Amino acid sequence: MVAEHLLFTTLRFLTARHPELTDILDDSVAHLGDPGGGPNRDDEAVREIARRFIASLRAETRS
Repeated sequence: MVAEHLLFTTLRFLTARHPELTDILDDSVAHLGDPGGGPNRDDEAVREIARRFIASLRAETRS
């Protein structure tokens, strides 16, 4: 939880000064994948989590 909080706070700070950062992050989502192997691997689930994170970041920077 601490790492996520610090990361999100840092990204919020950066996107306030560089709003184009959320577009760059959004474009990078296609490269993400599930690091776990085997039959339970779900790359799209990992990408969806990233999309939600970026959407939350966009909402935070608009308010």
